[in-house]
Amino acid sequence: MIVSELLLKQHRDAIDDIDGQILNLLNQRASHAHTIGEIKGGGVVYRPEREAQVLRRIKALNQGPLSGESVARLFREVMSECLALERPLSIAYLGPEGTFTQLAAIKHFGHAAHTVACASVDEAFRLVESRSLDYVVAPVENSTEGAVGRTLDLMMATPLKICGEVVLRVHHHLLRRADDTLAIKRVYAHAQALAQCHEWLNQNLPQGVERISVASNAEAARLASQEAGAAALAGQAAAERYQLGKIAENIEDEPNNTTRFLVLGHQEVGPTGHDKTSLIVAAPNRAGALYSLLAPIAEHGVSMTKLESRPARAGLWEYVYFIDMEGHQQDPGLVTALEALHSRAALVKILGSYPIAVI
Repeated sequence: MIVSELLLKQHRDAIDDIDGQILNLLNQRASHAHTIGEIKGGGVVYRPEREAQVLRRIKALNQGPLSGESVARLFREVMSECLALERPLSIAYLGPEGTFTQLAAIKHFGHAAHTVACASVDEAFRLVESRSLDYVVAPVENSTEGAVGRTLDLMMATPLKICGEVVLRVHHHLLRRADDTLAIKRVYAHAQALAQCHEWLNQNLPQGVERISVASNAEAARLASQEAGAAALAGQAAAERYQLGKIAENIEDEPNNTTRFLVLGHQEVGPTGHDKTSLIVAAPNRAGALYSLLAPIAEHGVSMTKLESRPARAGLWEYVYFIDMEGHQQDPGLVTALEALHSRAALVKILGSYPIAVI
């Protein structure tokens, strides 16, 4: 027993000493970050390419026992706090508080950033376009339900540039007030959440339970917190925010349910060596037009990771195409492919080049 206590004390003393060293080094890092901000003299604070390089380097250096994802999350928070010494960033997202989009914003920018709930994705875009806020985080596609059409439509007209992406595993819970003893009469959720949990709801809820689509899952949780006989599909953050109990956990039909979010702002992002480029193209309305658009991408060895069509809204049965490609628009192969694309397409709008999500 005495030996065990001595060993515990040795380890605890060692941890106390290491904690002191970590604190000292964190403040040294913060001091350098603050000086860099003064040298930049009020320029752009957030550099996605630099942060991505730091996180990839940290993951490569890591020898455990902490996982690469764990150390990357820790360093994301360190960078977030250091960035806030220059100026805390303001991030628009689809509210209310507790949405998956807010979680994505925090995952990407850290807790030192100021997240601002908006009533709609449209409002979030407008606030950043007018420079009232710095960046917007918006969902663009889900692994189960596919593209988020409203975000794609907004990107057709916005002057904002994509400067980052966030990938978030999404878990839905069936929530209701802990003091509610009535039978469930209705379930509130975002339309995509209802679709992602469709089979579970069919198998586990009685017939006749109404499913009501609302603007966000956090809004669903808010409504369920105020209404007897109501439940909501939402995540852990919404459950905590609105003090709801869990009837069932992780009820999404696809266990690897993942949503991809885009970060948009006013800046161009430099290359990191691990990048993605997104663009919108429109083809003339004639036979073989899409093949003609895609040929330059294949001919110049560029890997295309996404192709999504949307109505162009300019004419009946006309479409635009959203394309994601590996690489940065400054990469030689991509430069040549884009030049060929410009010569064949009716429209080419480059939405941005940005680092591939690190965590």
